[in-house]
Amino acid sequence: MNNNVSEKVSESVVIRVPFHDVDMMEVAWHGHYLKYFEIARCALLDRIAYNYMEMKESGFAWPVVDLRVKYVRPARFGQDIRVTATVLEYENRLVLEYLIEDVATGVKLTRGKTTQVAVSIDTGEMQLVSPPVLWEKLGIAA
Repeated sequence: MNNNVSEKVSESVVIRVPFHDVDMMEVAWHGHYLKYFEIARCALLDRIAYNYMEMKESGFAWPVVDLRVKYVRPARFGQDIRVTATVLEYENRLVLEYLIEDVATGVKLTRGKTTQVAVSIDTGEMQLVSPPVLWEKLGIAA
């Protein structure tokens, strides 16, 4: 089975870069981009009705085990940015891709990727295959 999502499941959010996220040069501190990714990830998980509380209720935690970020251009104070999270893989792990763009121009600012794995809350065991609940939430037949 191909573990890439054939129909892309994505969600976007628009964020105005707040003053408390920037340095004296009015550039967003690099660590805040992870927060922006998380906001988009939560919006995507809400869209498929499998956010953190639903994960917990299903008996699984989904910790991030790998994170990659490519900074292309800085986000600046007051700038409206669009952050898009897209599911890339789901079969053995949940891989999400992120794109941060300037809303006004569409210029790419940052790209990223996270990898999450299912861990049984009861046993603490990492699952070698994503549990069927994720497939169900994504609308994919196992």
